[in-house]
Amino acid sequence: MLIIGIAGGTGSGKTTVVNQILNELPDEEVTVISQDSYYKVTDNLTYEERTKINFDHPLAIDFDLMVEHLASLKENQIIEQPIYSFASHNRTKDSIKTHPSKVLIVEGILIFTNQQLRELIDIKVYVHADPDERLIRRMRRDIQERGRDMDEVLRRYQQTLKPMHEQFIEPSKMYADIIIPNDRFNTVAIDIVRTVISEKL
Repeated sequence: MLIIGIAGGTGSGKTTVVNQILNELPDEEVTVISQDSYYKVTDNLTYEERTKINFDHPLAIDFDLMVEHLASLKENQIIEQPIYSFASHNRTKDSIKTHPSKVLIVEGILIFTNQQLRELIDIKVYVHADPDERLIRRMRRDIQERGRDMDEVLRRYQQTLKPMHEQFIEPSKMYADIIIPNDRFNTVAIDIVRTVISEKL
């Protein structure tokens, strides 16, 4: 199994890069796992308490479970991937039965901050984008897809997103094997990743 990690700040265009890679590969040979599925369970907190969690800090992520699941997939075992609800700020009771495949893509803003996870990833890709562009994309997504209002998005950006990006996410770029500047359509970097995957397949 070839494990590819795709990291970068919120709104950097990670999902676009993942889709550009997936478009060239057979569905049955690629599995995608998102860091967002692995936010910690917060059953012990009220909804109001959950809204105050700093979701952009590594401590918000259940890295132990993520590492365990990646290791299981690498050993050809099926896992029950968690499902997270952004509406309730909590993991749901449901899960997705996820099968091992030849290529596993792991994406998320904080995946390079955890050493055990980094050691499982064969190719580390960091998607870089201008901070203003990332904020605009984040606002569009949170308002349109996650039911947030503009004040909440901007407040969260100032209080947690920006400082956490500077403290944890941007420094994790040093672990990347490939850095994709996503302020334009970067076909060369995508083609390099695709070529490596194709050779593996």
